[in-house]
Amino acid sequence: MFMAERKISIEYLKEALVEPANFWGMAGFAVAAAYTWSPIPLAAALVAEGAYLATVPASNLYRRVVDRRARARLLKQRNELREKLIETFDPREREAVLYLKWLKKQVFDNYMKFTGAQDLPLNIKSLDQRWEDFVDLLDVYRRRKHHLRSINRQAVQNQLVQAERAVEGTTDERARRVQQANVEILKRRLAQFSELERSVKLVEGQLQSIENFFGLVNDQVVTLPTPERVSSLDFEQLSDSIAMTKQMLEETSDVLGVLDNHNRELGNYELLPTNSAK
Repeated sequence: MFMAERKISIEYLKEALVEPANFWGMAGFAVAAAYTWSPIPLAAALVAEGAYLATVPASNLYRRVVDRRARARLLKQRNELREKLIETFDPREREAVLYLKWLKKQVFDNYMKFTGAQDLPLNIKSLDQRWEDFVDLLDVYRRRKHHLRSINRQAVQNQLVQAERAVEGTTDERARRVQQANVEILKRRLAQFSELERSVKLVEGQLQSIENFFGLVNDQVVTLPTPERVSSLDFEQLSDSIAMTKQMLEETSDVLGVLDNHNRELGNYELLPTNSAK
């Protein structure tokens, strides 16, 4: 606990040191010392700097300012990374992302226009996060589809048949155990292939759900222009659905990684995705 507090204090101290006001204040003392040829301004600078560093970084108000800046930097970095990610999408994928972004802006503009509200409510603002979810899920969707295309399922099935025959035909116990382990891995690989197909279909359905929800919200904003009617839409249901989808994707990602490692260790490179065979 002490170390955590100490680390946080050092971060605030660093921020305080590079504040423009602190820099120009010290510069002013330095100019005064150079102009007067007296050490008094430098002594005063040390006293002022000590008092500044003893009080400002410890101030709750200043810490909130620093924390707000840090959040703004993280948000900017996240947005820049997402934009770079979108640039890697193919034309159809970028078109879908940009259309949903345009539709989100339409919802915001229409809400302000038709309800006469002065600000957007939290549920409408949550469409920003839902758009980010759409981009993230679309990235997962495209990568998993590529993973599916890169796996030679028939090769897995053929190796399973060969391994099962080897288990039945060998009399050496050690060789049997090795082949039996290979059989289990190949069976898991085929089962996971089916699971991956299901996950791709689930994400595809989730992407369509997000798109349709944006359209529904916009329809409601235009045709039922009261904040109460718009608030009646189940924003939480969509959020919970997306969270469930992401959890499922995380679980299947772990299993896929384990199976890929097994095949890599056994030298079954033809069963790995083409971009991770080596």
